[in-house]
Amino acid sequence: MLSVTGSAGPPVTGSAVLSVAGLGKSFPGVRALDGVDFTARAGEVHALIGENGAGKSTLIKVLTGVYQPGEGEVTYDGSAVRFATPLAAQHAGISTIYQEVNLVPLMSVARNLFLGREPRGRLGLIDFRRMHREADEALRGLGVRVDVRRPLRELGVGAQQMVALARAVSVDARVVIMDEPTSSLEPREVATLFEVIRMLRGRGIAVIYVSHRLDELYEVCDTVTVLRDGKVVHTGPIAELDRLRLVSLMLGRDIGDVREEGLTKFSGRHDADSQAVLEATELTVRHQLDGVSLTIRAGEVVGLGGLLGSGRSETAKAIAGALPPDAGRVVVAGVPVRTGSTPAAIRAGVSLLPEDRKAEGIVPGLSVRENIALAALPGLSRFGLVDEARIDRVVDTFMKRLRIKASGPHQKVGELSGGNQQKVLLARWLAMNPKVLLLDEPTRGIDVGAKAEVQKLIDELAEDGLGVLLISSDMEELVEGSDRVVVLKDGAVVEELTGDAVTEDRLMRAIAATPAARATTAVPTAPGGDDD
Repeated sequence: MLSVTGSAGPPVTGSAVLSVAGLGKSFPGVRALDGVDFTARAGEVHALIGENGAGKSTLIKVLTGVYQPGEGEVTYDGSAVRFATPLAAQHAGISTIYQEVNLVPLMSVARNLFLGREPRGRLGLIDFRRMHREADEALRGLGVRVDVRRPLRELGVGAQQMVALARAVSVDARVVIMDEPTSSLEPREVATLFEVIRMLRGRGIAVIYVSHRLDELYEVCDTVTVLRDGKVVHTGPIAELDRLRLVSLMLGRDIGDVREEGLTKFSGRHDADSQAVLEATELTVRHQLDGVSLTIRAGEVVGLGGLLGSGRSETAKAIAGALPPDAGRVVVAGVPVRTGSTPAAIRAGVSLLPEDRKAEGIVPGLSVRENIALAALPGLSRFGLVDEARIDRVVDTFMKRLRIKASGPHQKVGELSGGNQQKVLLARWLAMNPKVLLLDEPTRGIDVGAKAEVQKLIDELAEDGLGVLLISSDMEELVEGSDRVVVLKDGAVVEELTGDAVTEDRLMRAIAATPAARATTAVPTAPGGDDD
């Protein structure tokens, strides 16, 4: 049966269950957490929010025993603790639901639900009949009706997430941590999740809720802690914090300061009547994009704004063929492009500079020359033989044009600075002579000097007639570097800023705007199927 209270009984509502004081954690070259204080209380839903790199994931990993703290103290149920492993944290009563389902796909739904605590009979053998019955009851209590004997992998992602939820709240939890739990859920499943959260709160369980969706935070959370650059910048009742102030805390930009700065942006790169080099229409990806449409003209930089998880990177990947859309159309220079095909997008003239250059971009063990030529090799070959002289000319041209600082073309890319690695990636895609360049966080993680150089280069590329899509979490960079800004929220376009409206003030207000009321707010009395 579904149980959500600890074996020792629920703690007194409002008392501290899990907390950290002066928490610090460093990795090579990165200060991930810096003097963090955080407290999860019984019967409270505590939102933990912040942009990429704010320290949310690191804090959760310290709380659950994945990482050990560098400095500071973790206190659980009134005593200082150090969980050696995630299993130790779970046994203590700290349960976690991750954004990516971390169960066993080949095992049955019931086995996943009771993994490590299977009911057993007199001889110590697993009592499958009881396990199946109790698993079915637990899932039906969450509005999920599936054959619990089926392998987990046969369920849809949303149903798998509900299995993870059922497991998390049925292990005698004192603290339940939810990391982006609604990212794969349908509206009725979200409504069920919120009912479960309210049930946990009512039974004195502490809930730590990580989400980028402002609507959800204001609907189910009592308290909010905002992290930025590894530090706590605010903690307090969420009801006392309006949306605009919350967004400004996350982004590190005060709305009053923004108004006074009077920032100006570079404009006039393109003719308003110039040809559209990219038209993306009604791009839709389940749980990620909801009918996103945008147009980029030759010589124009279009900014794509929004908070983490708003659909910015997904939009770029859908245009570039790296994320197959369920619906929608992409047209480059008047010619339709087959969606869901990266080679087709590249042939059409679309190049994507990904957000994570180390995981999705550079090959650190290869030289600067090899990295630049990587994508262009088919065009630099004759009769299947690589034209080394042509490669040398192309590499030399772009090393000079982008001012790449290296000992020479044969130096390994992994030995270069972050800014120069970013320039190598730009050189690779510019060598393809693209019509449209999609830049996802092109200046993240590079020093101020390199950042200015990359920004100047983007302006030069637009002046040469290239269409550019600029994704950035830095609002100043987005406003100053864009002709227009398309604002996304929860995978949909909520506003397009043009002309004098392209300001940080307007951008922040668009991000913080209150949406229409949620269509579904209660658990349906007759849940549907298994969401395959």
